[in-house]
Amino acid sequence: MAPKPNASDTPAAARQRILAAVRAIPAGEVAGYGEVARRAGLPGRARLVARILSAGDEPGLPWHRVLRSDGRIAFPEGSEGFDEQVQRLRSEGVRVEAGRVRGQRAAPTLDEMLWAPPAVKR
Repeated sequence: MAPKPNASDTPAAARQRILAAVRAIPAGEVAGYGEVARRAGLPGRARLVARILSAGDEPGLPWHRVLRSDGRIAFPEGSEGFDEQVQRLRSEGVRVEAGRVRGQRAAPTLDEMLWAPPAVKR
């Protein structure tokens, strides 16, 4: 017999957890789509995060703090969304150059923390 799904397994509950994870990113900081999914308890669901954010139907959501895992803005350069995201990030003191956040990186995934080679100290 299959386990009975609980309320936390519903699409609406997943959406609410993702929105809460995005709201929890402090001003001046960023996180990758995959990291947002992980923080929401939905590892591996980066595309779901992107789909929910692309709806743009949540007023006041700091969507601009969510980037690709390599620190790049996902919108095409020169698009209205790209320009707005750059402006919002810069207004929070985030350094953005050529569509990429500089000086900080999106939070690493659990795999990166466990399996990435150690950083070289200079």
